[in-house]
Amino acid sequence: MQFIVIEDFTGCDRKEIYRRFRDRGRLKPDELVVHHSWIAADMSRCFLLVEADDVTLLQRWVIEWADLVEFEIVPVATNKDMTEALSGHL
Repeated sequence: MQFIVIEDFTGCDRKEIYRRFRDRGRLKPDELVVHHSWIAADMSRCFLLVEADDVTLLQRWVIEWADLVEFEIVPVATNKDMTEALSGHL
């Protein structure tokens, strides 16, 4: 499955977030694939497109950052996949 992950840095110590990222990396399980990431212009949020076969991989990742970052995780599908899945119902 693919997910949009929104890391919200509002009210967080951004220097500490970037320090940890610099020193320890993403701290994600190897099986969790990050396809793309974008940072908001004001550096208040990061948006990531990730893929995982097991949702517990996301939970393991969130635990590594929960002291510094607020997360929103949204399961997503491509327009093409959704159109094909709904084709018999439209």
